Parts: sequence; structure tokens; C-alpha cells
Amino acid sequence: TQRLAALAHLNPRFRMPVRWHLQTPSFCPRQCSNALRRRRAFSTPGILCMMLDPLLIVELGILGLGTGFLAGLLGIGGGMLLVPFLTYILGHQQVAPDLAVKMAIATSMATIMFTSVSSVRAHHKRGAVRWDIVKRLAPGIVIGGLVASLGVFSLLKGAFLAIFFGLFVSFSAFQMFLDKKPAPSRQMPGPGGQLAAGGLIGFLSGLVGAGGGFVSVPFMTWCNVAIHNAVATSAALGFPIALANVVGYAVGGQSVDGLPAASLGYIWLPALAVIATCSVMTAPLGARAAHQLPVKQLKRVFASLLFVLAAYMLWKGVSAF
Repeated sequence: TQRLAALAHLNPRFRMPVRWHLQTPSFCPRQCSNALRRRRAFSTPGILCMMLDPLLIVELGILGLGTGFLAGLLGIGGGMLLVPFLTYILGHQQVAPDLAVKMAIATSMATIMFTSVSSVRAHHKRGAVRWDIVKRLAPGIVIGGLVASLGVFSLLKGAFLAIFFGLFVSFSAFQMFLDKKPAPSRQMPGPGGQLAAGGLIGFLSGLVGAGGGFVSVPFMTWCNVAIHNAVATSAALGFPIALANVVGYAVGGQSVDGLPAASLGYIWLPALAVIATCSVMTAPLGARAAHQLPVKQLKRVFASLLFVLAAYMLWKGVSAF
């Protein structure tokens, strides 16, 4: 009997009736029992061990493959695509709607740490990264990211974050659809101005779970930085943006109740592992395809998809009130 109970966590075919299963918590794996004692997870062992569900792994893998390819193809981060889908997946895993939005944003940001590294290596080989700009913007980005993820993010309701995400993505999709770039009308500001600009980029990125490219690229283009340098430099900025915010999400979510198993603060580690692995594999394929496919037309198609995802997040936010 003990052997069957232990196997029930690894293979659904060995699961016993739910009523009996819940009356024998001593047979749960150690991590499940610890999560129960901390009251940070749900009472149903099947939900505690949901990272073992093959269907869930397939769903997250497809999401990672798609986001990685689009990131390489269109030169964007995957946050704007990941957050709505992760919100939907977490909702179906019985995570509270308010918490699902926050975990989706935090997990999306964590994946950027991995995808940005592979992207920066490719840009650096071509000498396209303006490391002088990275050094001046990075301190402000770290400060802004920590303020957003450690303070504001924890204080705001998930419904408000969903509405803000929807509005931000709608604006970004509108820019992408029109393919409108600001005219280069000035030079990069001094150290103080770049510190402030970095702070704003890091802060906004922390609230929406994106890599900041929709803010940093127009800003650098406006400051007379060549577009290919702006895109490459934005990719390099993705790592400090993600790192600062991930630290804040992990620390700020430690005392939150209702988190699923294997969560580091607001970050859902099983999703991070699957999505990061798959997106890193397909990002180079997307980058190669960018030289063969009509990227301008594809951007408009992707912008249309972003409008739909933004509408979904707006609906999630408004319906929560």
C-alpha cells in the first residue's frame, strides 16, 4: 500500500481515490509535506506535484518554443507573449486570479535572464552592442527594477497589474503595427539623465514582466543611436533588467500564501525551467529566419496577436473588480 501511494505522485495510473489519498499525507514526498506545513501550497497533492504532469510540460514547452522563435525573428522579448498565456495556465492550475497575474509576470521576467544571454552573444560578435550605454543605463535599471519588484509589485493588486499590462502592451502593439520610429533629434543625455532613463525602463519592465525593449529602443533611437545598435544594446540591457527584478520577485513573494509547489517567491520554477530551455533552443532559428522572411509583415501579424492578448489581460483585470 505504501508503495502504491508513493507511485501515485509519479504516475496518474497509480493514483488512489482522492478521499483516501488526502487522509494519508504521510505518504507525500518530502517537498510536498514541507510545502503543506508552510501553508504556501494547496492541500491537494496532485496540485502540489503538478510540475510532473506531462500535459503541462508539453504546454509550457510549446509556449517556450514559440516565444523563443518570435524573439529571434522579431527582435523582441517574450514577456508580452508569455504573461497572458501563463496567467491562463496558472488559472487552470487553481491558482488564485490575483496571484496568477503576479506569478506570470515574475516567471516571464525570469526567462529573460536566459534568452538575453544567447541574444547578446550573437550581437556582440557583430560588434553591435553599445557597452558604453549599457554601463550608464544599468545602474538606474537595477534601482528601478528593485523599486518595482520589491516594493510596488507586492503592494499592487494583480487586477491592477493586469490592466496596466494590457494598456502597455496595446501601446507597444500600436507602435509595432505602424512600425513608427522616433526621429533622431538629440544626443544621449549625461550620466544623470541616463540614470533616470534607466530607472524608468527598469521600473516599467518590473511591472509588466518584459525586457524593456519597447521603451529602451525608441529612447535610444530618439537619442540618435543607430537602430541596429539600439536593438543590440536593448538585448544587453535585458539581463540587468531581469536580474534585478527577479531578485525582488523572489524576496518579495516569500511570505505569500497560496503559491504552488516549487515556487521561489512569485517565480514558478517548473515553468521557468521548461520555457527557458525551449526558448533558448529556438531563438537562433528565429534569428536566421529573420533574414529570409518578410519581418515587417510578420511584425504586423504579431502586433495583431498582441492586441488580442492585451484585451484578454484587460478583461482579466476589469472583471476582478
